[in-house]
Amino acid sequence: MKVGRVFRSVITGTIVLFPILAMPILATPAFANSITASVPQAGSVLTTAPNSIAISTSVALSEQGSSIVVNDPNGVAVDDGSVTIDGNSAEVGLTELITTGVYTVNYTLLSDTEDPLTGSYTFLFNAPSSMASPSPTPTQTSPEAVTENMNLNNGSNAFVYTLLVLAAFVFIFLVWYAKQTFGGAKRSPNNKRK
Repeated sequence: MKVGRVFRSVITGTIVLFPILAMPILATPAFANSITASVPQAGSVLTTAPNSIAISTSVALSEQGSSIVVNDPNGVAVDDGSVTIDGNSAEVGLTELITTGVYTVNYTLLSDTEDPLTGSYTFLFNAPSSMASPSPTPTQTSPEAVTENMNLNNGSNAFVYTLLVLAAFVFIFLVWYAKQTFGGAKRSPNNKRK
């Protein structure tokens, strides 16, 4: 008789717990327009002046209304104002960059299906005349270091899944314990099932 109760408790706990555990697996992420790439990249240090700024997004951009403005360290616009849209990419041409310093890219990108994507990022341009020329030294990445970085993420995932399984067992135990402690109406020997 106790085995039947335990079995029902485990089944009930599993039925209750399964949707909770399946939620992270079955949940679909919400997709919103976001930057997928930019040339030059945010925070990059350039020694050669770019001819244009290109920004790629996760959704197709509208042909009208998007803008990209590039300002030099003094706040003067150095873009040529001609934004070209090609699917998910927007590009603006630049005038010749001659001032060393931090350049700011301000953008407002419009799509037909999403809210406007507005933001800014910076990059550092070192003009050739004021730049010292350090000699780069090549470094080699060992295969062990690459494997170690890949294994770090796998270890984190395994830890999280182990915690989820432990939580499931604790939950099932607590359901069983609660039923044992606070169980329903007790059956008298005359009311046994046949």
